[in-house]
Amino acid sequence: MRRMMRIDNDHIVIFDDFRNVKIDEPADLVFADPPFGIDFEGNLQSYHRKPDALSYVEVSREEYPSFIRDLLDWSYKVLKPSGSMWLLSGWNNLGIVLQAIDKSGFHLINHCIWKYQFGVFTKRRFTTSHYHLLLMVKDKKNYTFNKPEHYAEDVWYIKRPYQRGVKTAGNELPDELVKKCICTSSNVGDLVVDPVLGSGTTMRVCLKNGRRCIGVEINPALEERIREKLGLNSNLTI
Repeated sequence: MRRMMRIDNDHIVIFDDFRNVKIDEPADLVFADPPFGIDFEGNLQSYHRKPDALSYVEVSREEYPSFIRDLLDWSYKVLKPSGSMWLLSGWNNLGIVLQAIDKSGFHLINHCIWKYQFGVFTKRRFTTSHYHLLLMVKDKKNYTFNKPEHYAEDVWYIKRPYQRGVKTAGNELPDELVKKCICTSSNVGDLVVDPVLGSGTTMRVCLKNGRRCIGVEINPALEERIREKLGLNSNLTI
């Protein structure tokens, strides 16, 4: 059963699969950091995940190509003609993601790299300590781009957050990273939609930076974590 958490008229969380959700107002920006599709729960130890990790809703390797196609198709329909999308990906399924983008109708404007301070120690391969951030637009001649600095490069060095003793959800992104994406590709008052909200970082960044936001999250177990990150009480679910 669908649940909604209304923070105010401009900030709403919907607990459901995004494929079941219709957004009435065309969005200015979609920001999406989807599940890994790499048997994440089976590899929790490799990702330094402890028993304090919240339950994680996975997408199987077999389903991942169709899941990404559905995500791109849904996002394209949600956006206004001048809209943009940030889609984040690890290296494991990057080929699948890029192939899906080629067939989606989106134009890939930038392929940025997030370089964080360290990754998991490895013996027989190089340690992975980066993430892919793909910026796409519907119209190459009409989209929002607020250049974040005079010489803006496509490799971003941003610290990865670690919170000992806190029940976290999957791979929680740093606010600084999400803010850079959202403030680059939207303006104050714009509508940002996150179809895979996770722990609520996108919502928190939008609240702090004057953007309206609709977040969709399939995993109801994350409601407590979202409330915690947003500083909400238990009376905001309708």
